[in-house]
Amino acid sequence: METLVAAHRTLPFGTRVRVVNIENGKTVDVRIIDRGPFVGGRIIDLSHAAAEKIDLIGPGVAKVRLDIISAPPPMPEAAAFYAVQVGAFADQERAEHVRQAMQEQYGNARLVLRQGNPPLWRVLVGREPSEPAAEELEQKLGGEADHCFIVRADDVTPKVSQ
Repeated sequence: METLVAAHRTLPFGTRVRVVNIENGKTVDVRIIDRGPFVGGRIIDLSHAAAEKIDLIGPGVAKVRLDIISAPPPMPEAAAFYAVQVGAFADQERAEHVRQAMQEQYGNARLVLRQGNPPLWRVLVGREPSEPAAEELEQKLGGEADHCFIVRADDVTPKVSQ
């Protein structure tokens, strides 16, 4: 929380990003270390320290621009893939029930444990080679899950099911 880091759904871990608060022009440079935000319409979650630098502690949200400063070396194309997150559950049994239903219908679904208080079991569906392919899957899943979205999944380790 007190270092200059952030979460993004698809940028590779280790990417350095300049975040510009469009409302006040303040900037902060952060490193992507986690996946998120898991709220529709938001593009980045900042640590407390980063949010403080651009005056977001009071309002909590603002329109921002992201400028990529640097990125880690690209992964071999075969190693990179995307999935659609269809849910996050504090109850592992409930998450497993959703995973099984998605597995039966779409073929590839897994649970990923996100540590925290409380820990959350994320249900990821698909293993798509590109964001456009994941967008197609997201459209198919739209009727199945109210709040599904694309995440880069080659850097998350399944903890229970593959």
